[in-house]
Amino acid sequence: MINEDTIKNKVYELYKQSVIVLGEDVKKSLEDALKCEEHELAKLNIESILKNIKIAEEKGIPMCQDTGLPVVFVKLGKVEVENLQKAIEEGIKKATEEIPIRPNIVDPISRQNTNNNVGKYIPPIDIELIDEDYIEITILPKGFGSENNNSLKMALPAEGVEGIKKFVVESVLKAKGKPCPPTVIGVGIGGTSDLCLKLGKKALLGKVGERNPDPEIAKLEKEILEEINASGIGPMGLGGKTTTLDVKILKAHTHTAGLPVGVCIQCWANRHATGRIYDNQ
Repeated sequence: MINEDTIKNKVYELYKQSVIVLGEDVKKSLEDALKCEEHELAKLNIESILKNIKIAEEKGIPMCQDTGLPVVFVKLGKVEVENLQKAIEEGIKKATEEIPIRPNIVDPISRQNTNNNVGKYIPPIDIELIDEDYIEITILPKGFGSENNNSLKMALPAEGVEGIKKFVVESVLKAKGKPCPPTVIGVGIGGTSDLCLKLGKKALLGKVGERNPDPEIAKLEKEILEEINASGIGPMGLGGKTTTLDVKILKAHTHTAGLPVGVCIQCWANRHATGRIYDNQ
Protein backbone atom coordinates (compact mmCIF):
# COMPACT_ATOMS: atom_id res chain seq x y z
CA MET A 1 0.00 0.00 0.00
CA ILE A 2 1.12 3.56 -0.75
CA ASN A 3 0.77 5.29 2.60
CA GLU A 4 -0.69 8.69 3.40
CA ASP A 5 2.63 10.33 4.30
CA THR A 6 4.23 9.30 1.01
CA ILE A 7 1.40 10.89 -0.96
CA LYS A 8 1.39 14.00 1.26
CA ASN A 9 5.12 14.56 0.76
CA LYS A 10 4.86 14.01 -2.99
CA VAL A 11 2.06 16.59 -3.24
CA TYR A 12 4.17 19.04 -1.21
CA GLU A 13 7.16 18.54 -3.54
CA LEU A 14 5.04 18.93 -6.68
CA TYR A 15 3.29 22.06 -5.43
CA LYS A 16 6.65 23.58 -4.53
CA GLN A 17 8.13 22.71 -7.92
CA SER A 18 5.10 23.99 -9.82
CA VAL A 19 5.05 27.46 -8.24
CA ILE A 20 8.82 27.99 -8.51
CA VAL A 21 10.03 26.26 -11.70
CA LEU A 22 8.40 26.89 -15.07
CA GLY A 23 8.49 24.06 -17.63
CA GLU A 24 11.18 24.13 -20.31
CA ASP A 25 8.52 24.09 -23.03
CA VAL A 26 6.99 27.34 -21.78
CA LYS A 27 10.39 28.99 -21.28
CA LYS A 28 11.45 28.07 -24.81
CA SER A 29 8.20 29.43 -26.19
CA LEU A 30 8.78 32.74 -24.42
CA GLU A 31 12.38 32.88 -25.66
CA ASP A 32 11.19 32.19 -29.22
CA ALA A 33 8.57 34.93 -28.88
CA LEU A 34 11.28 37.38 -27.83
CA LYS A 35 13.40 36.53 -30.88
CA CYS A 36 10.61 37.25 -33.35
CA GLU A 37 9.19 40.30 -31.56
CA GLU A 38 9.63 43.72 -33.17
CA HIS A 39 7.53 45.84 -30.78
CA GLU A 40 9.93 47.45 -28.25
CA LEU A 41 7.50 47.43 -25.32
CA ALA A 42 6.62 43.80 -26.06
CA LYS A 43 10.33 42.92 -25.99
CA LEU A 44 10.70 44.67 -22.65
CA ASN A 45 7.74 42.77 -21.20
CA ILE A 46 8.99 39.36 -22.35
CA GLU A 47 12.50 40.14 -21.10
CA SER A 48 11.01 41.05 -17.70
CA ILE A 49 9.05 37.78 -17.61
CA LEU A 50 12.17 35.73 -18.43
CA LYS A 51 14.16 37.60 -15.78
CA ASN A 52 11.39 36.93 -13.26
CA ILE A 53 11.46 33.20 -14.09
CA LYS A 54 15.23 33.06 -13.59
CA ILE A 55 15.14 34.90 -10.24
CA ALA A 56 12.38 32.59 -8.95
CA GLU A 57 14.48 29.51 -9.72
CA GLU A 58 17.69 30.98 -8.30
CA LYS A 59 16.09 32.17 -5.07
CA GLY A 60 13.63 29.27 -4.72
CA ILE A 61 10.62 31.55 -4.42
CA PRO A 62 7.28 31.51 -6.27
CA MET A 63 7.40 33.11 -9.72
CA CYS A 64 4.12 34.96 -9.11
CA GLN A 65 2.44 36.39 -6.00
CA ASP A 66 -0.78 34.65 -7.10
CA THR A 67 0.16 31.06 -6.34
CA GLY A 68 -3.27 30.08 -7.57
CA LEU A 69 -5.93 27.63 -6.58
CA PRO A 70 -4.44 24.10 -6.54
CA VAL A 71 -6.08 21.88 -9.16
CA VAL A 72 -5.09 18.22 -8.82
CA PHE A 73 -5.14 15.56 -11.54
CA VAL A 74 -4.65 11.95 -10.43
CA LYS A 75 -4.02 8.89 -12.59
CA LEU A 76 -4.75 5.98 -10.29
CA GLY A 77 -3.30 2.63 -11.23
CA LYS A 78 -3.83 -0.84 -9.78
CA VAL A 79 -2.42 0.13 -6.40
CA GLU A 80 -3.81 0.52 -2.91
CA VAL A 81 -3.59 4.00 -1.50
CA GLU A 82 -4.19 5.21 2.03
CA ASN A 83 -6.53 8.17 2.56
CA LEU A 84 -5.92 9.70 -0.87
CA GLN A 85 -7.99 12.85 -0.46
CA LYS A 86 -6.73 13.56 3.06
CA ALA A 87 -3.13 12.98 1.93
CA ILE A 88 -3.51 15.46 -0.95
CA GLU A 89 -5.09 18.05 1.35
CA GLU A 90 -2.33 17.63 3.93
CA GLY A 91 0.33 18.02 1.23
CA ILE A 92 -1.24 21.31 0.15
CA LYS A 93 -1.42 22.55 3.74
CA LYS A 94 2.26 21.66 4.23
CA ALA A 95 3.22 23.52 1.05
CA THR A 96 1.22 26.58 2.08
CA GLU A 97 3.00 26.78 5.42
CA GLU A 98 6.53 25.74 4.49
CA ILE A 99 7.27 27.14 1.01
CA PRO A 100 5.46 29.44 1.97
CA ILE A 101 2.73 30.35 -0.51
CA ARG A 102 -0.14 32.79 -0.28
CA PRO A 103 -3.34 31.37 1.21
CA ASN A 104 -5.93 32.10 -1.48
CA ILE A 105 -8.95 29.98 -0.57
CA VAL A 106 -11.98 31.70 0.91
CA ASP A 107 -15.67 31.02 1.54
CA PRO A 108 -17.50 32.45 -1.50
CA ILE A 109 -20.11 34.22 0.64
CA SER A 110 -18.41 35.27 3.88
CA ARG A 111 -14.98 35.63 2.16
CA GLN A 112 -13.38 34.11 5.25
CA ASN A 113 -9.97 32.66 4.40
CA THR A 114 -9.16 29.06 5.36
CA ASN A 115 -5.47 30.09 5.57
CA ASN A 116 -4.25 26.74 4.21
CA ASN A 117 -5.42 26.60 0.55
CA VAL A 118 -7.87 23.80 1.37
CA GLY A 119 -11.63 24.17 1.68
CA LYS A 120 -14.99 22.62 0.80
CA TYR A 121 -14.53 20.78 -2.54
CA ILE A 122 -11.08 22.40 -2.76
CA PRO A 123 -8.74 21.22 -4.11
CA PRO A 124 -10.74 19.89 -7.03
CA ILE A 125 -9.38 16.38 -7.69
CA ASP A 126 -9.82 14.73 -11.08
CA ILE A 127 -9.24 10.95 -10.94
CA GLU A 128 -8.55 8.84 -14.03
CA LEU A 129 -8.22 5.08 -13.64
CA ILE A 130 -5.26 3.52 -15.47
CA ASP A 131 -3.88 0.01 -15.93
CA GLU A 132 -0.47 0.65 -14.32
CA ASP A 133 1.38 -0.09 -11.08
CA TYR A 134 1.64 3.51 -9.90
CA ILE A 135 -0.28 6.61 -8.98
CA GLU A 136 0.54 9.76 -10.95
CA ILE A 137 -0.22 13.16 -9.46
CA THR A 138 -0.21 16.52 -11.25
CA ILE A 139 -0.55 19.86 -9.50
CA LEU A 140 -1.79 22.79 -11.59
CA PRO A 141 -1.84 26.06 -9.60
CA LYS A 142 -4.49 28.16 -11.38
CA GLY A 143 -4.21 31.90 -10.92
CA PHE A 144 -7.47 33.82 -11.00
CA GLY A 145 -6.35 36.76 -13.10
CA SER A 146 -6.65 34.29 -15.94
CA GLU A 147 -9.36 32.02 -14.47
CA ASN A 148 -11.73 34.99 -14.22
CA ASN A 149 -11.61 35.26 -18.02
CA ASN A 150 -12.68 31.68 -18.79
CA SER A 151 -15.82 31.20 -20.86
CA LEU A 152 -18.40 28.59 -21.80
CA LYS A 153 -20.73 28.36 -24.76
CA MET A 154 -23.39 25.73 -25.29
CA ALA A 155 -23.17 26.11 -29.05
CA LEU A 156 -25.55 24.65 -31.56
CA PRO A 157 -24.22 21.74 -33.64
CA ALA A 158 -24.88 23.76 -36.79
CA GLU A 159 -22.24 26.30 -35.70
CA GLY A 160 -19.57 23.68 -36.37
CA VAL A 161 -15.82 24.24 -36.46
CA GLU A 162 -16.12 27.86 -37.57
CA GLY A 163 -18.39 28.56 -34.59
CA ILE A 164 -15.89 26.97 -32.23
CA LYS A 165 -13.04 29.00 -33.68
CA LYS A 166 -15.01 32.25 -33.52
CA PHE A 167 -16.01 31.73 -29.88
CA VAL A 168 -12.48 30.88 -28.70
CA VAL A 169 -10.91 33.85 -30.47
CA GLU A 170 -13.61 36.23 -29.24
CA SER A 171 -13.13 34.98 -25.65
CA VAL A 172 -9.39 35.65 -25.74
CA LEU A 173 -9.70 39.04 -27.44
CA LYS A 174 -12.37 40.11 -24.96
CA ALA A 175 -9.97 39.34 -22.09
CA LYS A 176 -7.30 41.63 -23.64
CA GLY A 177 -4.45 42.13 -21.14
CA LYS A 178 -6.30 40.98 -18.00
CA PRO A 179 -4.97 37.39 -17.94
CA CYS A 180 -1.31 38.56 -18.19
CA PRO A 181 -0.49 37.50 -21.77
CA PRO A 182 1.22 35.89 -23.50
CA THR A 183 -1.27 33.25 -22.51
CA VAL A 184 -1.75 29.54 -23.10
CA ILE A 185 -5.32 28.70 -24.12
CA GLY A 186 -6.92 25.38 -23.18
CA VAL A 187 -10.06 24.46 -25.09
CA GLY A 188 -12.48 21.67 -24.30
CA ILE A 189 -14.96 20.60 -26.98
CA GLY A 190 -17.90 18.25 -26.39
CA GLY A 191 -19.09 16.39 -23.34
CA THR A 192 -21.31 18.42 -21.00
CA SER A 193 -21.02 22.01 -19.78
CA ASP A 194 -18.83 21.02 -16.83
CA LEU A 195 -16.82 18.42 -18.73
CA CYS A 196 -15.80 20.73 -21.58
CA LEU A 197 -14.42 23.28 -19.11
CA LYS A 198 -12.58 20.51 -17.27
CA LEU A 199 -11.09 19.35 -20.58
CA GLY A 200 -10.02 22.92 -21.30
CA LYS A 201 -8.11 23.00 -18.02
CA LYS A 202 -6.65 19.55 -18.62
CA ALA A 203 -5.50 20.66 -22.07
CA LEU A 204 -3.16 23.16 -20.36
CA LEU A 205 -1.03 20.19 -19.25
CA GLY A 206 0.01 19.48 -22.85
CA LYS A 207 3.46 20.60 -24.00
CA VAL A 208 3.52 24.11 -25.41
CA GLY A 209 4.62 23.98 -29.04
CA GLU A 210 3.43 20.40 -29.68
CA ARG A 211 0.40 19.88 -31.91
CA ASN A 212 -2.48 17.54 -31.22
CA PRO A 213 -2.00 14.09 -32.84
CA ASP A 214 -5.43 14.45 -34.48
CA PRO A 215 -4.72 16.38 -37.74
CA GLU A 216 -8.12 18.09 -37.71
CA ILE A 217 -7.68 19.32 -34.13
CA ALA A 218 -4.06 20.30 -34.82
CA LYS A 219 -5.25 22.43 -37.75
CA LEU A 220 -7.86 24.10 -35.55
CA GLU A 221 -5.27 24.83 -32.83
CA LYS A 222 -2.97 26.45 -35.38
CA GLU A 223 -5.70 28.55 -36.97
CA ILE A 224 -6.97 29.84 -33.62
CA LEU A 225 -3.41 30.65 -32.49
CA GLU A 226 -2.67 32.62 -35.66
CA GLU A 227 -5.91 34.57 -35.45
CA ILE A 228 -5.37 35.50 -31.80
CA ASN A 229 -1.80 36.64 -32.43
CA ALA A 230 -2.89 38.71 -35.43
CA SER A 231 -4.87 40.87 -32.97
CA GLY A 232 -1.75 42.72 -31.80
CA ILE A 233 -2.83 42.66 -28.12
CA GLY A 234 0.64 41.41 -27.26
CA PRO A 235 2.45 40.73 -23.97
CA MET A 236 0.61 42.24 -20.99
CA GLY A 237 -1.91 43.70 -23.43
CA LEU A 238 0.46 46.50 -24.45
CA GLY A 239 0.97 45.54 -28.08
CA GLY A 240 3.13 43.05 -29.96
CA LYS A 241 3.15 39.87 -32.00
CA THR A 242 2.62 37.33 -29.23
CA THR A 243 -0.69 37.43 -27.38
CA THR A 244 -0.81 33.65 -26.97
CA LEU A 245 2.02 31.12 -26.82
CA ASP A 246 -0.14 28.15 -27.78
CA VAL A 247 -3.66 26.76 -28.08
CA LYS A 248 -4.29 23.26 -26.74
CA ILE A 249 -7.53 21.38 -27.48
CA LEU A 250 -9.08 18.24 -26.00
CA LYS A 251 -12.40 16.83 -27.14
CA ALA A 252 -15.03 14.41 -25.87
CA HIS A 253 -18.07 12.85 -27.49
CA THR A 254 -21.28 14.71 -26.74
CA HIS A 255 -25.07 14.63 -27.16
CA THR A 256 -26.41 14.83 -30.69
CA ALA A 257 -28.19 18.10 -29.83
CA GLY A 258 -25.16 19.86 -28.37
CA LEU A 259 -21.74 21.39 -29.03
CA PRO A 260 -20.31 22.56 -25.69
CA VAL A 261 -17.15 24.67 -25.91
CA GLY A 262 -15.09 25.62 -22.84
CA VAL A 263 -12.23 28.11 -22.96
CA CYS A 264 -9.71 27.99 -20.12
CA ILE A 265 -7.22 30.86 -20.25
CA GLN A 266 -3.86 30.54 -18.53
CA CYS A 267 -1.36 33.36 -17.97
CA TRP A 268 2.26 33.17 -19.16
CA ALA A 269 3.02 31.23 -15.97
CA ASN A 270 1.54 27.97 -17.25
CA ARG A 271 2.71 26.14 -14.13
CA HIS A 272 2.28 22.47 -13.35
CA ALA A 273 4.32 19.56 -12.03
CA THR A 274 3.82 15.80 -12.29
CA GLY A 275 5.22 12.91 -10.30
CA ARG A 276 4.64 9.19 -9.85
CA ILE A 277 4.61 6.94 -6.81
CA TYR A 278 5.08 3.21 -7.45
CA ASP A 279 3.54 0.43 -5.40
CA ASN A 280 6.94 -0.71 -4.08
CA GLN A 281 8.07 2.72 -2.85
